[in-house]
Amino acid sequence: MLYIIEEQSGKAVRLKKGDIITVIDPQGKQVSDMVLFNAHDLKEKISSGKTLDFEESILLSTGHFLWSNRSNKMMRILEDTNGRNDFLLAPCSAETFRIMYNNPEYHPSCLENLTKNLEPYGISQDDIPTAFNIFMNVQFDEKGKLSVLPPTSKAGDYVKFEAQMDLLVCLTACSAEDSNGGSFKPIHFEVSSSN
Repeated sequence: MLYIIEEQSGKAVRLKKGDIITVIDPQGKQVSDMVLFNAHDLKEKISSGKTLDFEESILLSTGHFLWSNRSNKMMRILEDTNGRNDFLLAPCSAETFRIMYNNPEYHPSCLENLTKNLEPYGISQDDIPTAFNIFMNVQFDEKGKLSVLPPTSKAGDYVKFEAQMDLLVCLTACSAEDSNGGSFKPIHFEVSSSN
């Protein structure tokens, strides 16, 4: 089944262990934030720190796993046609635009869209972890200073994941200008059942 996440919005979906989810950048240069929760115990969720520890890399692509705060495998990356994903930065929020963009006006954000789509499952904003940022292009210099560059993803690039447990997954089409090269586009994803 194909799902469409319109620009600057999000969507949540349940997966069974063994299901395949393919996150697609249909037009190119668009980031998607992804968070994961154990479908049977929502206190277990994706952990950037555990993933970076156990995978021994900040560049996560084909063959790597995404791990939980309880040191369990949640997803395996089966294919990645772009090869650039980020686990270093938190989902953009109202504070992101106020502090980093000097914009006090309302602006849609990934944190808002994750919250909106996860609240029906009993997950509050404070429960949302650092997301796995699909297609995001974060670089750093020799002193460790971070810079967010436009995604290198082209139209049709995708990352294919296999669920390692029953999951609640939430995805966004990111709302931060810098992350997406200055424009906002949709994200697509497909789910295929393990049965």
